[in-house]
Amino acid sequence: QVHLVESGGGLVQAGGSLRLACVASGTTYSIYVMGWYRQAPGKQREFVAQISNTGVATLANAVKGRFTISTDNAKNTVALQMTSLKPEDTAVYYCLRSQDGHDYWGQGTQVTVSS
Repeated sequence: QVHLVESGGGLVQAGGSLRLACVASGTTYSIYVMGWYRQAPGKQREFVAQISNTGVATLANAVKGRFTISTDNAKNTVALQMTSLKPEDTAVYYCLRSQDGHDYWGQGTQVTVSS
């Protein structure tokens, strides 16, 4: 089992920045993909960004150029640096870790961007 804990959400004005972090604990493997999804009220959960243990990153078109994802293998962490935030970025952000054929989710952290 893997336990994920997110941090860093909050309220920010449009144009501002936030940094989300997620720490994985439990039975973690060295080969993994970690990433972020988000879910706005009344909408489906959507992909935001992911990064592999080798550092290969993928970002959704909606956040390219504004968000950066990074990972620390030794610390089992993934971070999402969000800049130039927009009201449409408002959502609950969920951390995901995929390893050994299993997906593990965090509880989510709220990000609210005011206009």
